[in-house]
Amino acid sequence: MADPITILGIAGSLRKESWNKGALRAAQALCPEGVKIEIYDIGALPLFNQDEEKNPTAAVSHFKKAIRAADAILFASPEYNYGIPGVLKNAIDVASRPYGDSAWNGKPCAIMSAAASMGGGIRAQYQLRQSFVFLNLDAVIQPEVAIPQAMQRFDAQGNLTDDTSRKLIAQLLQNLVAKIRLARHQPVKAAA
Repeated sequence: MADPITILGIAGSLRKESWNKGALRAAQALCPEGVKIEIYDIGALPLFNQDEEKNPTAAVSHFKKAIRAADAILFASPEYNYGIPGVLKNAIDVASRPYGDSAWNGKPCAIMSAAASMGGGIRAQYQLRQSFVFLNLDAVIQPEVAIPQAMQRFDAQGNLTDDTSRKLIAQLLQNLVAKIRLARHQPVKAAA
């Protein structure tokens, strides 16, 4: 049997009933056997300040440790003004610094998004992918999980109710797990 896999889930929204936090909770329920998703709250991270990057706060050190301990990262991001939210960009930046000490380096990752727009946050996903090039994150390309008109696909508590979105998330997780196992040089086992 393959070693257990831990995926760190990061939502790009601080809102309590966030659709993207709901998408991460849905992903937790859809994990393949032997895989777990731990959701990390980025709300306590300080704003990035290059003057302080060599003296990280406890919150930054803990965040970087969690990233390094995970086998992969699952980002779930809303789209604000055609791009990624500042809080997510800040989290990416604090964990990438100081130069040469990026916690992201070489990590497999995947992206999903939920937004009120018809595009479901796809522009935020493209912006994230641009950052991944410099960060050396190894992103799953397909399927693109963009949940449009999210107010119709989540209930009042932020729980995903849309079956099509659930199926896409399940496939995204399968593809991410395959990438992790390939990186570990383990055989990829088909889902049951």
